[in-house]
Amino acid sequence: MPKNSKVVKRELDDEVIESVKDLLSNEDSSDDAFKKSELMVDDQEEKDVDVEEGSDVEDERPAWNSKLQYILAQVGFSVGLGNVWRFPYLCQKNGGGAYLVPYLILLLIIGIPLFFLELAVGQRIRRGSIGVWNYISPKLGGIGFASCVVCFFVALYYNVIIGWSLFYFSQSFQHPLPWDQCPLVKNASHTFVEPECEKSSATTYYWYREALNISSSLSESGGLNWKMTICLLAAWVIVCLAMIKGIQSSGKIMYFSSLFPYVVLLCFLIRGLLLNGSVDGIRHMFTPKLEIMLEPKVWREAATQVFFALGLGFGGVIAFSSYNKRDNNCHFDAVLVSFINFFTSVLATLVVFAVLGFKANIINEKCVTQNSEKILKLLKMGNLSQDMIPHHINFSSITAEDYNLVYDIIQKVKEEQFDSLGLKSCQIEDELDKAVQGTGLAFIAFTEAMTHFPASPFWSVMFFLMLVNLGLGSMFGTIEGIITPIVDTFKVRKEILTVICCLLAFFIGLIFVQRSGNYFVMMFDDYSATLPLLIVVILENIAVIRIYGIDKFVEDLKDMLGFSPSQYYYYMWKYVSPFVLLCLLVASIVQMGLSPPGYNAWIEDTATEEFHSYPTWGMIVCISLMVLAILPVPIVFMVRRCNLIDDSSGSLASVSYKRGRIIKEPVNLEGDNTSLIHGKSPSEVPSPNFGKNIYRKQTGSPTLDTAPNGRYGIGYLMADMPDMPESDL
Repeated sequence: MPKNSKVVKRELDDEVIESVKDLLSNEDSSDDAFKKSELMVDDQEEKDVDVEEGSDVEDERPAWNSKLQYILAQVGFSVGLGNVWRFPYLCQKNGGGAYLVPYLILLLIIGIPLFFLELAVGQRIRRGSIGVWNYISPKLGGIGFASCVVCFFVALYYNVIIGWSLFYFSQSFQHPLPWDQCPLVKNASHTFVEPECEKSSATTYYWYREALNISSSLSESGGLNWKMTICLLAAWVIVCLAMIKGIQSSGKIMYFSSLFPYVVLLCFLIRGLLLNGSVDGIRHMFTPKLEIMLEPKVWREAATQVFFALGLGFGGVIAFSSYNKRDNNCHFDAVLVSFINFFTSVLATLVVFAVLGFKANIINEKCVTQNSEKILKLLKMGNLSQDMIPHHINFSSITAEDYNLVYDIIQKVKEEQFDSLGLKSCQIEDELDKAVQGTGLAFIAFTEAMTHFPASPFWSVMFFLMLVNLGLGSMFGTIEGIITPIVDTFKVRKEILTVICCLLAFFIGLIFVQRSGNYFVMMFDDYSATLPLLIVVILENIAVIRIYGIDKFVEDLKDMLGFSPSQYYYYMWKYVSPFVLLCLLVASIVQMGLSPPGYNAWIEDTATEEFHSYPTWGMIVCISLMVLAILPVPIVFMVRRCNLIDDSSGSLASVSYKRGRIIKEPVNLEGDNTSLIHGKSPSEVPSPNFGKNIYRKQTGSPTLDTAPNGRYGIGYLMADMPDMPESDL
């Protein structure tokens, strides 16, 4: 600021009033009010500094070390456990290869456009989800708080799954694997196989009894499972240490946590393709069932998978992009990350069904052997005639094709008595049609297949380490969606907030490591995120396109990217995406209403799953999860609408300059039409017209007062003055 400017004195009502320029130049350095309201102009090109009113120092926002680190962070967040154990199940269930068609269409209609939108607003405003939506429209500031609540709910149970993976990882360093065979039980007289295991399978028994030690219902707590409690603590310690320095610490870990799963998937694919029956699994997987593709349910499930696969609405996408430079090409990032996510899902599907094809082939061979022995017994007993059996059939080395030929002949000849013979059709497709997903795929079906691998402990270690890394990548983005908005809004220390958040989540998460904890995981997975996130993303779309204005937003993108985005995005954002999102919301509500609320409980006596309805208190918890997640939106709206909180501090009415360009103007809390991006150069900004007003130094108090025009002053009151030339100001 100039130190030796000429003092212009004017006389008004026997007072001498100095000009604004001289007041600013002669301001006492100890005046705190002046310090807090000083307008900073940063001409240094190498720094991105946002200065807000009320800040004592320049707020230098952290930045990614490289573009690769940022892309890996976004990929790590979007590519998670769902790509490995949810997408293959949906693909198989909804028409095989034909399912990829609606998935790709919906990826282009809602996936990429909405992902691009979140990247753009985060990158331009450089704030977390709370700051972004509060900046666009203070009345919709609750969107950011709702995102934080959903992130917290998801983080609570998602880290439990990482804990399960850590447990299996720790148990994989032994040969044979502990879930390879059913355990034997000894008593005084003899030794026998554990009945629960004999009725199910070794991997199923190990999962439900050894790992979870599960109770028979939600109401039966059973106390804490100490093994899983330790694993949950370890998972939260890992997350806390990785996130404690923000992207400066988590960004470096991304190089391993994001890339390692691809190494493992490629290794599994190569190994899987060399296994017997893997081609059968892949062929079954991608055989298109076009008639299924036309069902509305398929499109609803594809839209839901696209929505959650990219992490829309969580706030993690916005948080990560807020650490970018403002001229970063976020359109390229949106397309790249979306298609990496898609091809990862396809790669995981190939791996899963190559391995499941191998497993189905082994089970089918056992089926053929067992039923061939039955046929031989029936031939010896005279129940079947030798004339039925073709001469080339050799039961000592019978193939699946030969067995099915004999099976069909016996079925035709003994049509009335066939059921009493107890023979089974051994078709590999029947085994592959047994769709499994989630924990059933990862901890039961896949682990069973790996027991038949040569060097099975090595593959088990690799698989569960991959699951841990997939989970951690998503957890980093989820926790960033909580930490970044709170730090930006409330200016707390990131290290302290991270530790408090992880400790709180661990103690609340103890409900998931009870013996009944798996049922709570299912409850949170079904009810805590689906509907609230859909509502959040719909409101995000409305906030940007309707309230802020799509034309203004497109101009802002042009200023930021250096080129105009395609008109395709204009029509997607304005018409298609909101319509599809509303349809998806209605379909999800209808589906939730038609599906009886309940869970699958493991019954020890029968060693099977049994559907149980939620008790009354369970229903209250389910409803509370949805209500609590979306409640911040109406609360913040009413607070802003009715001015229930006094914002006289002026914390949101800040003025910042960057490289000589205005990026944020004083915000009127009662208005919704705040500008997201002000890309005008200083010469284009209209000169202030004070009319007959000029600032006059207050006497006595250094505090801020509100000027008559409704905006916050900087320690000066307005005094009536004759018109003054602009040059004097």
